[in-house]
Amino acid sequence: MKRKSAMVAGNALMGLGLITMILGVGYAVLNQLPQLQLSSWLTQASIFGIFIGALMWLVGARLSGREKITDRYYWVRYCGDDKRCRRAGHYHHRAH
Repeated sequence: MKRKSAMVAGNALMGLGLITMILGVGYAVLNQLPQLQLSSWLTQASIFGIFIGALMWLVGARLSGREKITDRYYWVRYCGDDKRCRRAGHYHHRAH
């Protein structure tokens, strides 16, 4: 898959995962209103949908490359090219 299409597919999965999570939370909250009389089976499915949405979000982030950029930024920011950070003992040094 080309980089641009991987990024588009990843962003689409992240968006779909976000929508799934929002709908799941919304249905679970609406089920707490007794006057609506919603199905309890669908409430359990909506809670499961929250986890499925989170999984789709993570797969989309991995596919679009956003996860790697954040990890690399964290490493560069806190350790840089300092040899003491590479599998060092207990000494942590931050450059200010």
